[in-house]
Amino acid sequence: MKRKEIIKVLALSVSIVVVMVSFARCQGIGGFSGFNGTQANVNPYFITGDQGDQEVLRELFALLPLEAGNSRGQLAIVREIAAIYLRQGEFGRLVNFLNGRVHQYPDDPFNAYYLFMIAFAHQQKDALPIAALYFDMIVKNYPDLEVQGRSIHLASLNQLVTLVTDPRQRVWYYEELVSRFLDQIDPALTFFMLGQAYESIGEWDNAIRAYTRFLANSRPGFAVPGFPDAYSYARRMVDFSNSARNWTFESLDALAGAVRSALGASASGRLMRYQARANFFTRTWESEDSAIGATAGHATFNLAGFMQRSQIRYANTLEVSSNGNEAFLRTWGWALHLPTWYFYFRRIHFPPDPEMHGRWEWAGIFYGERF
Repeated sequence: MKRKEIIKVLALSVSIVVVMVSFARCQGIGGFSGFNGTQANVNPYFITGDQGDQEVLRELFALLPLEAGNSRGQLAIVREIAAIYLRQGEFGRLVNFLNGRVHQYPDDPFNAYYLFMIAFAHQQKDALPIAALYFDMIVKNYPDLEVQGRSIHLASLNQLVTLVTDPRQRVWYYEELVSRFLDQIDPALTFFMLGQAYESIGEWDNAIRAYTRFLANSRPGFAVPGFPDAYSYARRMVDFSNSARNWTFESLDALAGAVRSALGASASGRLMRYQARANFFTRTWESEDSAIGATAGHATFNLAGFMQRSQIRYANTLEVSSNGNEAFLRTWGWALHLPTWYFYFRRIHFPPDPEMHGRWEWAGIFYGERF
């Protein structure tokens, strides 16, 4: 996506405005007077607050026409007026004042900054949809600005991804973030949320690519606000997408029946073929750490060795805690120190492949008795 021109806004000191106000007073300009002796037309609506605030506002509004054609000079004054309104909680006056400026000076290079303040004011008034419209307008219709080293577009995009719920819009905003500001954002968080947005509109290839980039920028156990299992979810989606998917069963009954049959016949080779080839895990109930993928199942132990040394037994029914998405089969006789293993069966969540989505897999093993 095309990167827009960035206009840098230098941090303007409050002292600049103070000097201007003092100079105006020395010239006898107080109130509404201008240097040319004419009266500045100031709507009394904009003069608010206690006597001190009103006096300062009159002087600031009187100075604005003197800086006509000097957008940086006007910026300093506008920021001071805005600061007074913000301190007073006069968000409506702030919005009206800044909207009037943007319409009066449509070519002002600092309009993106003024619109950002308008959006912020609407947020303070809980008018969030209106705030989102202004943030969107800034990103799509105005050149970027850097205010005290911070990009207005970046700040607006960060607001938009929390304010806007439409998934297609969210895709656009997240793509803007990763294409323009990758060095200034949390890439893991952004790529995961981009994947979620692509999922919402059914663009699964793009979702898998986003999750792949998320995994490259994160680590096991990485959590995203609202998604505590973000890493394991993305890992399952990516690995399952890259797998042959030839170990699944149409139903839980079919899977449990096949596993019991293999156990009863001590058919270790057949049993191992039922293990998931993507994201199969082994762990104890107490541990949060799992051996996953290549480090689990086949690589960790030889089922044939266990099954040859003793008769493996299994429950005739699944655990009562089983439900429509996961199930547990208790087995025992495996080893002296951990004789009981619970086989974990899981319903497959993989909407990109409707034939696989909703089928069942043997996804892992929990060692030890369940407490």
